[in-house]
Amino acid sequence: MADELWMDAEIIKIEDETPTTRRFWFRLNELESFRFSPGQFVSLELPIHEKKSKRIRSYSIASAPGNTNVFELVIVLVEDGMATPYMWSNFKLGDKIPCRGPLGHFTLPDHLDRDLCLVCTGTGIAPFRSMVHYIHQNQIPCKNVYLIFGCRNREDILYRDELMQLAAEMPSFHYYYVCSREDPQSFEGHIGYVHAVYEQLFSDKRPVHFYLCGWRNMLNEARTRIQAMGYDKSSIHVEIYG
Repeated sequence: MADELWMDAEIIKIEDETPTTRRFWFRLNELESFRFSPGQFVSLELPIHEKKSKRIRSYSIASAPGNTNVFELVIVLVEDGMATPYMWSNFKLGDKIPCRGPLGHFTLPDHLDRDLCLVCTGTGIAPFRSMVHYIHQNQIPCKNVYLIFGCRNREDILYRDELMQLAAEMPSFHYYYVCSREDPQSFEGHIGYVHAVYEQLFSDKRPVHFYLCGWRNMLNEARTRIQAMGYDKSSIHVEIYG
């Protein structure tokens, strides 16, 4: 799909993933299959402002590429925003939303000849879910893939059961979830923030591609910490949310 081409994306399924996050499935009826690279995003145009530039919102594709014209987005409610309150109140099955894409260059390296460390917070997990399923479904040779997901509470963990099952099926895939506000006496995951996990995993300084996706504060801190570990900027790939 050309970058400048807008098409109608029909909403075919909506599910609550957490108390503040929803999964939306869209179908592009004009296409037999929607071709994109894992890590790319789409833009939606919503009737929330007079100016078109202020009606557009972009979201990473959470599903893996396949022979289908359906794709999934996972979106968190921003209560003081314009776009997501509109989606929560108005989106319903059968609605057709103007959509453009695929867009973006936050994609896998051409050769998976070193470890991948995918670090994310919140719905920043979307491009990484796409990447990991793509690697698994296509049996792409790779080194170890580490997915480190951070949030506040256990109820905010996205795709936990699915990713735990994938880790059981895929020996090279390692999944870590980290919560900053859980009780260490009763929580089975990591307590704190994502940074301590990747610092421990890569304390030996072995070659790795770091992919970072999430809120700006996490990304800024991660870039600083990773470079302090001795890694070059070229090893760090970033997608900013918000």
